[in-house]
Amino acid sequence: MIMMKKLSGHYKKIKIAYIKVAVVVVFAAILFFPNYHKLESTGDNIFTVYLNGEKVGVTDSPEQADACLISARKRLAATSDELVLADVEMSCEGAEVLWGSLDSSSLIVSNMLTQLRQNVRETLNRSYTVKINEYTVNLASTEEVLALLQASINKYDSKREYYVDLVLDGERELNVLTTQICSAKEQEEEEEAQEVMTSVGIDEELDRMFDNVEPDVEKDFSDYELGLQQLGFGDTVEVVESYLQNEELTSLEQAVEEVTKEQEKEQIYEVVSGDTLSQIAEKNEIPLADLIAMNETIEDENSMIRVGDELIVTVPEPELSVERTEEVYYEEDYEAEVIYKDNDDWYTTQTKTLQEPSAGHRKVVADVSYRNNEEVSREILKEEITYAAVPKIVERGTKIPPTYIKPISGGRQSSGFGRRKAPTRGASSYHKGIDWATPVGTAVMASSAGTVAKAGWGSGYGYVVYINHGDGRQTRYGHLSKILVSPGQTVSQGQKIALSGNTGVSTGPHVHFEILINGVQVNPLDYLN
Repeated sequence: MIMMKKLSGHYKKIKIAYIKVAVVVVFAAILFFPNYHKLESTGDNIFTVYLNGEKVGVTDSPEQADACLISARKRLAATSDELVLADVEMSCEGAEVLWGSLDSSSLIVSNMLTQLRQNVRETLNRSYTVKINEYTVNLASTEEVLALLQASINKYDSKREYYVDLVLDGERELNVLTTQICSAKEQEEEEEAQEVMTSVGIDEELDRMFDNVEPDVEKDFSDYELGLQQLGFGDTVEVVESYLQNEELTSLEQAVEEVTKEQEKEQIYEVVSGDTLSQIAEKNEIPLADLIAMNETIEDENSMIRVGDELIVTVPEPELSVERTEEVYYEEDYEAEVIYKDNDDWYTTQTKTLQEPSAGHRKVVADVSYRNNEEVSREILKEEITYAAVPKIVERGTKIPPTYIKPISGGRQSSGFGRRKAPTRGASSYHKGIDWATPVGTAVMASSAGTVAKAGWGSGYGYVVYINHGDGRQTRYGHLSKILVSPGQTVSQGQKIALSGNTGVSTGPHVHFEILINGVQVNPLDYLN
């Protein structure tokens, strides 16, 4: 019994010693293992961090995990000069513990970097997007952008006197580049002037410049510096930096082909005096059928057009247009401007040539402005007449000619102007007017103001009225039932002159109407308003 008590006491001493050792070990771990911490019990206080489903470390807060991910991204980006993208999905699983082991930030960043490298999606190249109106193209560098723009002007600048530069667009809030075309000659002259001012002083240079100013005298032809004077783009060019994949970039050769190749583009053409549809089509180098198809207001080649009408046409034009001014010398035959002499007693339809023209000859220096290859304006700087042109002199009327209206209200056109088949017996096979079927007794009105020349029976016309008008034309109204005017009477436009009927050679109640010019019948429908 005594032995048992001694053993029990011995075991108690061993147990107490074991506990003491364990406590010492715990305190030693706290002292010598810094990643093992006593954590405050305030909810989740330890977080296991996962990146794309893989554990990358343990930290004490999600904010620390975010900071580590930022550091890992920076280290990944530092491996390339371009923009590197990687698929990233980070999650944190929280837990509440009294003691826990935390990983160092450097370890977590290293583990994250490994995962990022394994999930790199793509590397985006720093590139440049060029926008010209609605057209865009992506190029790999500013050098390629400049080469593209330079190719657009080189076709018009054979001596390579101009070069393209990129400058910030001061009117835009964002960093958008635009173009500036510079003259190499002007740049060289500015640099030389700057060197002179630096070496001799501003005052001396200004005195020298004023001394060299030549008096304002008329230039001789040899004094002009012929050739390209100005060069610029006709469209707004915008260039912005962007990050794109390789397959989104266009080669320089393809970009030059797309930007400089002429393509059909729609433009508006304003009709001018003397234009016809066929002339407009020929002038714009498009088939007449295509011109008609592009414009809904044109039905066919006989459709009427007026001065000021706007038509859609297509013209060959590159994506980037170039505008330039060239100073040129040429000799040409020329025509003098027509001289008009007004006659207030004549109508505007009356003209008479008093003097026939003949061409003259001259030498010219002019500034000619172009948009691509199309001339848009010409300014004569110097002209020397070899022999003068003789102008054409034309006498013309100033009075507005009378207008013509349909002589009845309503009615159905029963016969048109011109040749007809199977006419009424006794009537001509060539119809010289227009017939409108209308009940007997319908009011017939004067188509235009004038003087009654005849009012009575007219054989095949039946009862008929002739009216002479101030512009030398005559109107006739036939197959009447009653005449309401007499010869010599002056009538106004729209005045009732008769009632319709069925007299003379007629197959039914109607009005026959004619317009005669110089005694010859014309189609009345061409003259009615």
